[in-house]
Amino acid sequence: MSVITAAPPTQAPPATRAKKHRSPGRWVVLAILLALLLLVIAPMLVITVNAFKTPADYANNGPLALPESISFQGIIDFWERIDFTRKLFNSLVTSLSVAVLGVLLSVFNAYALGIGRVRGRIWFLVFFLVANLLPQEVLVYPLYYISKELHLYDSPISIIIIFTVIQSAFGTYLLTSVYEEFPRELLDAAEVDGAGRWLTLWRVVVPVSRPTLAVLFTFFFIWTWNEFFLPLIFLVSNDNQTVPVALGVLQGDRLMDATTTSASGLIGILPALIFFLIFQRTLTRGITAGAIK
Repeated sequence: MSVITAAPPTQAPPATRAKKHRSPGRWVVLAILLALLLLVIAPMLVITVNAFKTPADYANNGPLALPESISFQGIIDFWERIDFTRKLFNSLVTSLSVAVLGVLLSVFNAYALGIGRVRGRIWFLVFFLVANLLPQEVLVYPLYYISKELHLYDSPISIIIIFTVIQSAFGTYLLTSVYEEFPRELLDAAEVDGAGRWLTLWRVVVPVSRPTLAVLFTFFFIWTWNEFFLPLIFLVSNDNQTVPVALGVLQGDRLMDATTTSASGLIGILPALIFFLIFQRTLTRGITAGAIK
């Protein structure tokens, strides 16, 4: 006589159990986040759609309709009207120079304050913190006077120097807090191997803090690219203007129509967006490395 035993109940896999226990509140939060995302990118989508319209298409169908046919005339008119190639070159040179020089100056300052522990370091940090809090409007007249005296007014060099100092104030304050917690074992090992301060900086400190430096480089580039107020004052010649200044000046042009304006907004933000997407992984790695530490 055979005995039939009941098989033990099978348990649902973890993924299935997780789906069963999802509360409705989770979906509500996801829906709200999705709505906020659409709200943020909606203006960019409208600008992109209108940049590829003809003026007649825009006038007949409005700004929210899809274009009847793809037209690049607005982009071409904008590019030729402001000599965008020249403005793009000016912004790239300025932003890259400030990003590189700002990171270098921040490293030197933070190395002296965070690892070297110079006297009065607290007052130096207070000075850099206050420098970060000063609005640019307060700096306009002193910087204008100095640039005139040094014959640097209406020169990209003046903007590079100004923003290198401004950005490095933030970079110094941030890196100093990082270098204060730098592993002393690495510094002691470098000293035992006979490395001086200069060699220790480039062979030990900089490689270890490379993720943080990459984050600073990305931020400095994007911040400098988007600057408008100081470049508007210090770069008065058309050949020296950057992209944001050219866009701001162009908005007052009576020959500008809606499609050309949309093209200007799209092309103006596109280089910074491409740069951010290229360095997105570097930025994520830098932030993650700081969080893990």
